[in-house]
Amino acid sequence: MDRIDEPAAPAAPGTAPPAATGAVIGADGLARPPWAATDPLLRDYYDTEWGMPVRDEQGLYERISLEAFQAGLSWATILRKRPAFRAAFDGFDPDTVARYTEDDVARLMGDSGIVRNDRKVRAAITNARAVIALRAEGGLADFVWSFAPAATPEPRTVEEVPTRSAESAALSKALRGKGFAFVGPTTMFALMEAIGMVDTHLVGSHRRGTSGVWAAG
Repeated sequence: MDRIDEPAAPAAPGTAPPAATGAVIGADGLARPPWAATDPLLRDYYDTEWGMPVRDEQGLYERISLEAFQAGLSWATILRKRPAFRAAFDGFDPDTVARYTEDDVARLMGDSGIVRNDRKVRAAITNARAVIALRAEGGLADFVWSFAPAATPEPRTVEEVPTRSAESAALSKALRGKGFAFVGPTTMFALMEAIGMVDTHLVGSHRRGTSGVWAAG
């Protein structure tokens, strides 16, 4: 990993055990990756949200923000704090966050319900302003989705899931060029997974191919 602000992390929002790990059959008979197999919160997130297309500006801005806050932490931590994040950042409305001042930075840094990291807080504000600027070029959603790859991985184990790609590196570079921060290639690949731009559900998982973007494989 060559980014000082983006520690290496698994692409899926959990930590994989060291041994080769394929899909796990749950008590309900459904196959899921290990990170979504036991924790009820992660299981529900996996079953209902992760990997489903997000094509609206506010939804994408929220996910870019949360992926940045996740860097160096577990996704479970961010998911549990998501209601507090949404309250603290006014529902991740870009127009509102873009108007934040130093008083808001101080408020956020004093909010124990979120991840209190000055650089990440400021990045969220910077990125809100960048989102607004992108409207003149068609908007954040069209911009992000223009980097969708022509093919998606077909991992059978957690170890086969990539953590970055040529497309995520290109998206990272392009977003940086538009003034975004905390959008490294690994973070952007995690975003691409979360919003359905790639399908890294393990082959055999009951969720693979359900996004409508990619056929089951």
